[in-house]
Amino acid sequence: MKAGRRQVIAFRAAAQGLDRSARTTGSLAVLDIGVQDSGADAARLAFDARLASTPPTEEIGPGKPLALAWSLRGAPYVHRRRDLDRMAKALWPMSEEDAAARLNETGPSVRRAGIPALEQFRLAVDAMREVVGAPTAKGAASTAVSKRLPAVMLRDCRVCRANHISDSAMRTATLAAGLELEPGTSPPVLVPRTNAAHVHDLDPRALRTLITAYLALLGPASAKDVAGYLEARRADVEAVWPNGLVEVEVDGVPGWLPQAQADALAAVKKGGVVAGMVRLLGPFDPYLQARDRELIVPDRSVHKALWPVLGRPGVVFAGGEVAGTWRTKSTKSRLTVTVEEFAPIPAPLWRQVEAEAARVAAVRGAPDVTLVRRGES
Repeated sequence: MKAGRRQVIAFRAAAQGLDRSARTTGSLAVLDIGVQDSGADAARLAFDARLASTPPTEEIGPGKPLALAWSLRGAPYVHRRRDLDRMAKALWPMSEEDAAARLNETGPSVRRAGIPALEQFRLAVDAMREVVGAPTAKGAASTAVSKRLPAVMLRDCRVCRANHISDSAMRTATLAAGLELEPGTSPPVLVPRTNAAHVHDLDPRALRTLITAYLALLGPASAKDVAGYLEARRADVEAVWPNGLVEVEVDGVPGWLPQAQADALAAVKKGGVVAGMVRLLGPFDPYLQARDRELIVPDRSVHKALWPVLGRPGVVFAGGEVAGTWRTKSTKSRLTVTVEEFAPIPAPLWRQVEAEAARVAAVRGAPDVTLVRRGES
């Protein structure tokens, strides 16, 4: 099967619900892989871009249908509560090398420690589960966990002036330890999940489910793309690659889709759902999580502006293209949204930018919004 870039963009927009056809947050397809919640209201901005009305403020947290947890790449993600155990089984390290990477270690450092990386990961998971029996601030949890770990697993922290478990190990171990995060807490507060499964190994079926969900939302994609998303080795991903996928060539680049999504891609009409669509996507929106960034934005000269290491902007998604970036500043009564255009946005689409800026203000709880327009410098 062959497809063009614009056809794939229209397919992804529809698959991810950017047409605002979903009625509830829990029904959003993007939650099949989770929604990253790095930065102010990041997850709720992603939900708002896909719902007809502003998402409720009180649906994420302990006892709620949605949960916040350190999961993919150790980053904070919102997942459906019912999916957390499956995610924990999918995100257990795939190999010794994968475990070392998640612990932010190297092969030589693991060998010097004398404890295999997979065993270190298990020790961290078990210790986290043992010490966090009630809501516990990250610092207190770190101190308690560190007392239960071998000295070779501890790292010298200049800030704390103490040796303790590394941040990487702590973050990547919490989901398998049956823990979630209390939203809105700083420092983060860890909370034990009721009836959480005791995860002690990788479940290949759960990982294949996650890979298939990535392909359904961000495909056609390759094992290399998925490995980049998971921050894993390509060889490890290829070892559990799902069967029954359809190969799709996009402008000469091969990728894969589940059969149902291949059928949906083939059925995309010219323009698809993105014709005339405008959304202000947050910095970590699921649409921007695809690893084939050259498909999202062919002009590589703007990639550093869109995906910097620190301080990512939001993206103006207009008519299927990334038309610019946006950032905010806020006071008690007003949110200012500043748009940097890559090229002039036509008046009909700009009117939609204004409407979307008002939605961003609603998500942020600002009673008023000012939109500032800046052209390419």
